[in-house]
Amino acid sequence: MANLSLKHIYKVYPNGVKAVSDFNMEIADKEFIVFVGPSGCGKSTTLRMIAGLEDITAGELTIGDTVVNDVEPKDRDIAMVFQNYALYPHMTVFENIAFGLRLRKLPKEEINRKVLEAAEILGITEYLGRKPKEMSGGQRQRVSLGRAIVREPKVMLLDEPLSNLDAKLRTAMRSEISKLHQRLNTTFIYVTHDQIEAMTMGTRIVVMKDGFVQQIDTPRNLYHYPGNKFVAGFIGTPQMNFFDGTLKKCGDRVEIAFTGTDACVTVPYSYFYKTRPGYLDGKTPVIIGLRAEDLSLDPEVIASSDAVVKVKVSHKEELGNETLVYGDINMEGDGFTESGTRVIIKSYADVAYQAGDIVDAALNLEHVHLFDGETEVSILPRIPDNNDVDCEIADGKLLFLGRELTLPPAVHAENGSGELLIPTDAVSLGGDIPALCVDVENVSGKTLAAFEVGGRRLYALLDVEKGAQVKLSLDMKKITVLRGGEEIVRPLPTVSALDGMLKKEKTVREVEIDGKKKRKKEIVFNLEIGGAKFASPDLITNKLISALSVHRAFTAPLRFECSPYDIAFTQEGIPAIVEEVLDYGTERFARCRVGERDVIVFADIPVEGEVHLSPDFDKCSVFESELDIRIV
Repeated sequence: MANLSLKHIYKVYPNGVKAVSDFNMEIADKEFIVFVGPSGCGKSTTLRMIAGLEDITAGELTIGDTVVNDVEPKDRDIAMVFQNYALYPHMTVFENIAFGLRLRKLPKEEINRKVLEAAEILGITEYLGRKPKEMSGGQRQRVSLGRAIVREPKVMLLDEPLSNLDAKLRTAMRSEISKLHQRLNTTFIYVTHDQIEAMTMGTRIVVMKDGFVQQIDTPRNLYHYPGNKFVAGFIGTPQMNFFDGTLKKCGDRVEIAFTGTDACVTVPYSYFYKTRPGYLDGKTPVIIGLRAEDLSLDPEVIASSDAVVKVKVSHKEELGNETLVYGDINMEGDGFTESGTRVIIKSYADVAYQAGDIVDAALNLEHVHLFDGETEVSILPRIPDNNDVDCEIADGKLLFLGRELTLPPAVHAENGSGELLIPTDAVSLGGDIPALCVDVENVSGKTLAAFEVGGRRLYALLDVEKGAQVKLSLDMKKITVLRGGEEIVRPLPTVSALDGMLKKEKTVREVEIDGKKKRKKEIVFNLEIGGAKFASPDLITNKLISALSVHRAFTAPLRFECSPYDIAFTQEGIPAIVEEVLDYGTERFARCRVGERDVIVFADIPVEGEVHLSPDFDKCSVFESELDIRIV
């Protein structure tokens, strides 16, 4: 049994195609993980990298406590079940299952025991003497599973194992594989393009698109809290309804207007506490998402709802215990073409509607999903990135939510009003802002607290109890102030970049052998950054050569990214010019010029003029700049 760790995994083919980009995940022992996404999203490629059937371009894959990037597939203690079964047609079921064990030269008695145990688990004991051609697709798939089971692997990998089966058999085999996971009590990683398989089998699901991870979460959270429009539309049957629209705050209500129609409904502003006020101006385009079950044609529900729209019915699909009614909230729409007004309604009663009928539909807006009209990212996140409040800057003071804070010397702007963005991780306890904790929410292991401050809600990642009276402080180096859409106060950059290359040099040094001094030729590896030369740590050298090939490792442009705390002022190093010192009261930082780049450095000593910098390479990330892949 084993846990897996995938850190900054990339797969880039020789022609430059990036199949998987910056895949990061920690998989616990005994989890059932499902990779899901459309064809070409990178899910099977990722699985094959775990199996060792594809080389990892960059990143680190760990199984248990062992880094296995360069470990042969047969030595990784994994077993894989393929889509096409991959059975030997001339062998019996027994021989197929036992084949791998015989290659490992296990004793005959142990082979017999393992095969019989696996056959009993899978219910194929009576077929052990048959050839694959004498069996059904489901039975062949069980044989393929049996061949993997007898390995007793740390990790079971399954690459779309049910895609060749009919619908009824797929449903039965889903249950069989889930039951098998419970019996074997080992880690499963399962690849599928079928979101129903993903939702019914996985303890966690990885949704992928175009080589990028879109979201990793439990089936329930993916369904109820999708992070973007793609995840919202991919997870769930039928697909979520998406409408184009705008939001406008009117007192303690928000008006939702559906673009291209006369439809307009209002909801309490409390639904939108986590949404930036900029989206509530009645002008900014948004995408409104509602699942089919959150619309109702039930007359009783409609009578009690204050969010009702007209729908022109186009057609329906009767599925036995439920009926899907298709239509359009635009009376000119056809209900067939996907658009920002088409609607699908799940009805649990017999419906007698005909094409062309105009009906009322009630919207359950407690379950509404909202996405940015351009980026398609959720604007109702479970953990908001920022708190957005009105503010005033006056003579070095920041006024917001009825409070007044003195700005540190590093934060300066002309007097006037603006929009203050406070990141949730910039709020801490122990300051001068009195607040009442009105709600506490656990989000994927993080505690999100909602505070009442000056009649507004302020969210922070703090572990406090609901009802607690506290005092808060703000990390001023993280805030942003907008005026007319322009940043007049910017947060301090959390990462600085330096350009460089890996170089190798031939050197000669004196060594003592048998009491005599001799000259010995050596090759040393250096990092050339900003006109300075540093000895390259073995970790960086080895990873660059492994990821980029011996030749390209010494010609590829590199980018070194460090936090301000991981660059130091030294006597020798990268020459730089201190352009300004940023004083935040409790901390000071220097903005230094290195070539064409600004580099922010924590200044725990007075600095000015010409200086030298040295990065802490143990804490730097290293990127290949042209392909933009993270090597270290």
